[in-house]
Amino acid sequence: MRVATWYNNRDVRLEEMPIPQIGLGELLVRVEASGMCGSDVMEWYRLDRAPLVLGHEIGGQIVAVGEGVERYKEGDRVSAAHHVPCNTCHYCLTGHHTVCDTLRQTNFDPGGFAEYIRLPAINVDRGVFLLPDEVSYEEATFIEPLACVLRGQRRAHMQPGKTVLVIGSGIAGLLHVQLARTLGAGRVTATDINDYRLEAAQRFGADATIRAEEDLPTCLRQVNQGRLADLVIVCTGATAAITQALQSVERGGTILLFAPTNSRVTIPISINELFWRNDITLTTSYAGSPADYQTALELIQAGTVPVRQMITHRLGLAETALGFQLVAEARNSVKVIIEPQR
Repeated sequence: MRVATWYNNRDVRLEEMPIPQIGLGELLVRVEASGMCGSDVMEWYRLDRAPLVLGHEIGGQIVAVGEGVERYKEGDRVSAAHHVPCNTCHYCLTGHHTVCDTLRQTNFDPGGFAEYIRLPAINVDRGVFLLPDEVSYEEATFIEPLACVLRGQRRAHMQPGKTVLVIGSGIAGLLHVQLARTLGAGRVTATDINDYRLEAAQRFGADATIRAEEDLPTCLRQVNQGRLADLVIVCTGATAAITQALQSVERGGTILLFAPTNSRVTIPISINELFWRNDITLTTSYAGSPADYQTALELIQAGTVPVRQMITHRLGLAETALGFQLVAEARNSVKVIIEPQR
């Protein structure tokens, strides 16, 4: 089968490898669509493990079923979680599934930028989701990122009426804008350095947009009835964005650091001014649980979060290198979808 192998963001090669053989409790899925995530282009996070076949946001069809699998059959349309928790450890039992050791060790074989993937038995047991007729393969690629966004806003205690500032209007930022709208945000403001993405933020539900180079606290007060934001969601790893977040959160508010920085980045924080005097909560979020995947699928099925309109590029497997270029440059793209069967 054909795979797109990542060596670095400027070196992605179309190569051949055997179709994976499945065993007891496993599934073989023909990948029809695989979304490209911003984390796919984080070289600092992946270079020491290259070469890799990446891609973890998938929609596809089951083409082979391993012995012992009873819930799924050949021909089923599915999406799947690449990381799944054990559901029995201390972290899972206290609601922190995404820091489970098992979750961090599970994955597809290979990644979604391939014609076929093998789903290990543990993924089949707790991380496969049947697609309703209303959900296309390309819409299914949004289940994983929307699940991550759901968990993030839950950890940040998003509630109706809160004012929200989303810093960074890439795909994660736009999903945060849409989900905040869905959950009843009082007002949603989005920022970016790119006019294309600021226009996208307005199109997908932001009440106001601000160029990231502006004096963000001052501009925010102008569009937010004189106040800062109750919830600030940082969807870019730029250190300047974190500084802006610290300056733009209202007293009693919350900052959600949704995107990672480059490795070894540190940010000085005034404990007294921010936390002791102003009661600010600072939190992070990583990945999503199987329950978040199911909720994301239901939101997409209902059209509550209309994701199809976010797709700007549909590329064949041989064009995966272009996809990495588009996502890494972060200019005139929102969501890039790879279609391995093309």
